[in-house]
Amino acid sequence: MNWLDEGALFSQIGAFLNEDLGRGDITTQSTVMRQQSARGRFLAKEPMVVAGLEAAESVFSTLDSQQQLEAFVSDGDEVAEGKVIARTTGFADVLLGGERLALNLLQRLSGIATLTRRYVEAVEGTGAQIVDTRKTTPGLRMLEKYAVQAGGGRNHRFGLDDGVLIKDNHIALAGGVGTAVERARKAVGHLHKIEVEVSKESDLREAVRSGADILLLDNVSPEETARMVEIARGLAPNVLLESSGGITLENVRAYAEAGVNLVSIGALTHSARAMDISFKIQPA
Repeated sequence: MNWLDEGALFSQIGAFLNEDLGRGDITTQSTVMRQQSARGRFLAKEPMVVAGLEAAESVFSTLDSQQQLEAFVSDGDEVAEGKVIARTTGFADVLLGGERLALNLLQRLSGIATLTRRYVEAVEGTGAQIVDTRKTTPGLRMLEKYAVQAGGGRNHRFGLDDGVLIKDNHIALAGGVGTAVERARKAVGHLHKIEVEVSKESDLREAVRSGADILLLDNVSPEETARMVEIARGLAPNVLLESSGGITLENVRAYAEAGVNLVSIGALTHSARAMDISFKIQPA
């Protein structure tokens, strides 16, 4: 996915604003004159990859349909500390009411994009691609996966209805790798590929024999990954190979150099820290 569903985005923003504003911003209502104009600007307080500008703008435009954000960078751009990312002018109560939510989204998504970019840079030249997982914040999956793309990564399946990935629990319940793959092959349409999680050679061989299209080498060391990649390629030269589990910035290149096509990393979305961004408002 390389786009944001605007309808879904505005629906989510409305729910997020309702959570924060409730019956109204009593602090602003009691201290700021109605119809007062103001201007605000988003400032990067550390180097980062920016993501979430459209989401931030949607916060303000949901509160006031005339409100727009003037961005000085695009999602996916790297910026230095001190860079003004964007600015906006409008009613002060709109800026104050949307400030925290806009910042929360911009900081969170920029954090994901920044961490993703570091992983992408770490495997540069290997041919391996960095992909995300379903380990996302409930309610923010669309935005978080968008941020991964802004950072240069790619998206794994969006949800359980988006692809077949047979994991250890499926295998245990089905009674084995071969049975699970055969059942899936009979049940799903011809357009679906079948991916199987394996962590030992015997399961890898059984998955290939059963016709798996993609093998997920889970929680295997880089050295063992290289060995299993060689076996898999010998059995099925065109099989797609993915590594996952225990992968960090320090060892991701070793996994990429082991010969896998994809390296999936849950930390991109579940462990990225929020970037330091400020939003300063002044009278217009």
